[in-house]
Amino acid sequence: MEWLRRWRLQPDGDAFETATSVLTPVLLADGKPGMLKVARVAEEIRGGAVLAAWNGHGAARVLAAEGAALLLERATGTRSLVRFVESGCDDEATRVLCEAAVTLHAASDDLLFADAGALDAPELVPLRVWFRELLNRADGTRATVAGSDPGFVRRAAAIARELLDGEDTGPQEVVALHGDIHHGNVLDFGERDWLAIDPKGLVGDRAFDYCNLLCNPSHERALEPGRLERQFAVAADASGLAPDRLARWLVAWCGLSSVWFAIDGDAAHTASAAAIGKRALALLR
Repeated sequence: MEWLRRWRLQPDGDAFETATSVLTPVLLADGKPGMLKVARVAEEIRGGAVLAAWNGHGAARVLAAEGAALLLERATGTRSLVRFVESGCDDEATRVLCEAAVTLHAASDDLLFADAGALDAPELVPLRVWFRELLNRADGTRATVAGSDPGFVRRAAAIARELLDGEDTGPQEVVALHGDIHHGNVLDFGERDWLAIDPKGLVGDRAFDYCNLLCNPSHERALEPGRLERQFAVAADASGLAPDRLARWLVAWCGLSSVWFAIDGDAAHTASAAAIGKRALALLR
């Protein structure tokens, strides 16, 4: 691979693939561990630019970047937030995820006020654009996706529209968002503690970044009796968000997630995302 040669890297394990990237554990020229990530889609390239802009503040450091290739510091710690949940430390995992979001949001100015003409200025996607599939289907611009719950989709879209329309005048705090904080995207980096990886690179109300973690590490776990309500309370406390505001964003996120799963033909997750959203409706005051 040309990147191994160009950056003087040695493979340190088998490469593996995701739907959007090819990743290879490597050793740098000085023997330190790294992770070579080669993106397959534009969204991943944008995420790499966001990681670079965070400059290691709450996120994995970018050691080198060119085109679709990204060289990152590697998570070498042994702790796992998924295992935290499995071992009964669900509350602690949620607090770690919330702390990760708080840390990233504190560095927002570096992304929001970067020189737009700079080559390394990250592109951030507004939440209104991110939510377009939900909004378009609810207002009739596009047909309802087969398998989705039309009633819930309409309710979630109405709440999303209210939130998005109030971004400049409501209680929202607009920040650079990770966009996909969950138990598999905040890893143990040893001495550097917990750090985020794989951002989507969005911009909007900070409350949005606390929603996906409540639907993870799996929908089945999120739907266990009392689990959503308890972790919702933990997240509201750790984030300092008003519970009603967080609940509204959670409903909106579940609506969007359900529509995305329906578009992908995933009937089970279409239904479970909607089920989480309906439980979130009960949290509204």
